[in-house]
This record gives sequence, structure tokens and C-alpha cells, in this order.
Amino acid sequence: MTLRRLLAGVAGGTAATAAANRLVRADEQPPDPLPGTRTTTRWRGFDVSYTTAGDPDDPDLVLLHGVHAAASSRAFAGVVDTLAEDYHVLAPDLPGFGHTDRPSIAYTSALYEAFVASFIGDVADDPAVVASSLTGAWAAMAAADTSVSALALVCPIADTGQRRPAVRRLLRTPVVGTAVFNALVSRRGLRCFTNRHAFYQSANVPAGLLDYQHRTSHQPNARLAPASFAGGMLDPAVDLVDAVQSVPAPVTLVWGREARITPLADGRALADAADVRLTVLDDAGAVPHVEHPASFCDALGAALPQLEHH
Repeated sequence: MTLRRLLAGVAGGTAATAAANRLVRADEQPPDPLPGTRTTTRWRGFDVSYTTAGDPDDPDLVLLHGVHAAASSRAFAGVVDTLAEDYHVLAPDLPGFGHTDRPSIAYTSALYEAFVASFIGDVADDPAVVASSLTGAWAAMAAADTSVSALALVCPIADTGQRRPAVRRLLRTPVVGTAVFNALVSRRGLRCFTNRHAFYQSANVPAGLLDYQHRTSHQPNARLAPASFAGGMLDPAVDLVDAVQSVPAPVTLVWGREARITPLADGRALADAADVRLTVLDDAGAVPHVEHPASFCDALGAALPQLEHH
């Protein structure tokens, strides 16, 4: 479904479109995204929500979700219990997503670079870090200057294409932009994205995931951070190879063999150029931690050997 077709569908009347937007807006926040204890920390005016799980005396492990229209830390629901057996897990909702505040500000790569560096440096203690997709680039940049014990990047990317400021402006408009975004994060839109781009097999989509994504993406201002992502405004000004090479801690790439947005060829090229380990999970797309959580945890066990296991 193209933006032109979406615009044609919502441009029949401003009042009617605004009324339709109100009808699909979620009145309540979604439930807690992960098992564990959800708390908040204050950062640059944001109330940042994050979940902790496991024994605080165990090594810290920070889980950073990727960025898309319905993103949240809910992506790690299938792996938290297993990882919390050995690690003290900390999993935030990024600014503009999930239970974290979504103010009407300009969401930029610089904002997320600063947040990731602050969270792993101030909230966690010399953690291992797992980061997915575009967040992997921010994590690599932060890990070059912030103490981490290890870094695992899941299908990381730093360049989503040329900037599209018109798309960002459109999605930020109160009525038409909200209507376009609501169409993108309708149940049909979420199912289409998940089946075509995120997962290799639709049968592997966890029960309840799409319902959670639908609710979290229909909160007030839910479109604002994704608008910057869709407009290419969240791409960091960094070469991913250079960023990965600059990390002093061990780095492992985890890739779904069937990933489409970030194909395996990109992973092999990055691993060769940066001279880091690449672990490939079969029958998985761009989110192997969601699609095959048990296999993903096994891969992390090999990726983070220096952590103390109990």
C-alpha cells in the first residue's frame, strides 16, 4: 500500500478523517511488555520505561529493540525468561515508543545515540548489549566510548536510504498524517509488514504480538518517532563497518538467513570487513530473536562467553 493510495483514501474530508482517527485511538496503554519489573528513569525530560528481570547480582545485559512503526521492548518477550536465568536483564522502550514518553519533538539520530549511550553507561553497569536493526548502529557507536563487556547486533543497519523529509512532514500532520499512520498500523498493515518483511514464516509470529503492536501504535503521538524513521531522519552519520571496528569489546553479528530488509549478504560483508563473528539462524527473517527465541538464546550463549553463568 503506497502513501499516494493512503492519501487518496483519507482525503475525503478533514472532519470525517479526524473522527475516524478518534475511533481507532487506544484509550489505554498496552500491558507491560515483558515479564519482570517495569520502572522508569528520567532522561532529558522523558520518563523512560524499562523492564528489569533476573538477579541484580548477575552481569547486566541490556536489550535494545529495533525501530519500526509499532516498535517496543515487547520484541524480547520470548527470550527474557531464559536470559534472566544468568543475567540481570534491562530492556527499555526507546523514546517515542512503548511505555516511554512520546512528546511532540524532533526525533533525530542524535537523540537516540545520546539515549543509548546514557542508558548503557548510567543505568547499567559494564553490560553486555544486544541491539536490533537501526538501534544496532547506535549501540555500536555508544560501545566505542562506553564500557560494555560484549556487543551482539541483530541484523544491524545504519543507512535506510536517502532522506525523505516530505514523508516525515506528512506523517507529523495532525489529521491526514494520523490517518495515514493509522492505516499503516492497522491490523492488516501490521500483518502485511510482519509477514513480508520481518518474519520468514508467518506461522512463527508469537501469539498476541500483533495485538500488542496494534495497541502500542495507537497511543497519542505514536506516529511522531516513526515519522522520523520513515523520513530517513534517524540514520546516523556513520559507516557501520567503522562503528563496529571501533568497539573494543567482542562483537557478534546475529543474522536471519532469510532476512529481506537486511539480507544475509550484507551481514557477511559487514563481518568480513569488520573482522567480527557472524552467527546465522536458519529459517529466520530480520527478527530471529522474535521468530526463534530458543535458537537465538543459544546463539547469544556462544556470543557472550565471558559472562559468568550460574
